[in-house]
Amino acid sequence: MKKIKASVEELNKLNKGTMMEMLHIEYLEADDGYFKARMPVNERTKQPAGILHGGATLALAETIAGLGSAIIVDLNQYEVRGSQVSANHVGTAHSGWVYAEARLIHRGRNTHVWNIDIKDEDGRMVSTCRITNFIIRKDN
Repeated sequence: MKKIKASVEELNKLNKGTMMEMLHIEYLEADDGYFKARMPVNERTKQPAGILHGGATLALAETIAGLGSAIIVDLNQYEVRGSQVSANHVGTAHSGWVYAEARLIHRGRNTHVWNIDIKDEDGRMVSTCRITNFIIRKDN
């Protein structure tokens, strides 16, 4: 395992002026091959029916999978780009927070595959996602 290059506090500062700031996504833990974050279930993340919007859920999942890859590659030499996303929304959340835990399940030279489970405050599964990121060598 490699030591990551940034603290959670430093990573949270990167959200200023981004969609992550608008959704109030907060990073909680970051390690080589593991990432945890939370997002409120509120007027910014709900659909008209009063439950967490699937798009907000996917934004949370894609955010931590992408950042999880970015903190373990040399960004001076590589770019991280999302390639594929799939999700199964298996529960609902009406209020409080949802917590996303991302685990790297494949670390290839050109791809990273992450599994992200998103649960409510009581630990009930809301969504499970699979995300593939391309790891692309920069042309210097």
